[in-house]
Amino acid sequence: MQAFDTRFDPAALQIRPAVVADAPQLARLRYRFRSELGAPNESEAAFVGRATEWLHSRLDQASWRAWVAVDTEDQIVGHAFVQFVEKIPNPVVEAEHIAYLTNVYVLPPLRNAGLGTRLMQAALEECQAMGVDSAILWPSEQSQSLYRRFGFATPQAVLERSFGAE
Repeated sequence: MQAFDTRFDPAALQIRPAVVADAPQLARLRYRFRSELGAPNESEAAFVGRATEWLHSRLDQASWRAWVAVDTEDQIVGHAFVQFVEKIPNPVVEAEHIAYLTNVYVLPPLRNAGLGTRLMQAALEECQAMGVDSAILWPSEQSQSLYRRFGFATPQAVLERSFGAE
């Protein structure tokens, strides 16, 4: 019988804020995440290089925050990102930020063990601390139940125009 790898025991996994040094791991996980949804149009090496550079610059800005789930060896096994978008100053009482939640991902073997919930809790606690007006996201079919448990609903007052390929 093979021993259980305690690095991946859900109770041993920690949630922490992402740091710039996490960029290469986050880029590799982003590639894996998005490759699960469709065939990549660039090599993994090219994407990881491009995404690592992007993540290095964004994780060093106050407008982007991320949280990572790490094993006992500090290997990232899940993540969640938030971009805080400033609204134009307002002369009435109204929050002046919105939050865009994105890239919530947990490695497939570790799903349904509470990591997505813990990552969302960390992200939403920061949203609350920032006093955001509202948070938005674009869910996948399989992630909708997670987001709905946190109070996300189909908006009634938002209009959207897509500029994607038709």
